[in-house]
Amino acid sequence: MYAIIKSGGKQYKVERGSSLIVDKIDEAQKNQEIIIKEVLLLSDGKKALIGRPIVEGASVVAKVISHKRAPKILVFKKKPKKGYKKLQGHRQYLTKLEITEISV
Repeated sequence: MYAIIKSGGKQYKVERGSSLIVDKIDEAQKNQEIIIKEVLLLSDGKKALIGRPIVEGASVVAKVISHKRAPKILVFKKKPKKGYKKLQGHRQYLTKLEITEISV
């Protein structure tokens, strides 16, 4: 059984026991279980429930493993012949989740 969930404006395919990295979920603490109610699709391999836009009554329970940061991304801006250069760095905050249950 698998589900397609929405978190942080992105869609993820999840199965029971799988882990995934999503944008930081502020209200979640380490080792806390969270319930994701934005389930877009549920499938057991034979039959699929497709939501319009979400599947009513479906939820995914996930456990927060850790909070971390992504590797640094450098943003370099330059305008030719003007002497303008700007270097900026960014590190995205991330949350690692482990899927414990998918329910209808």
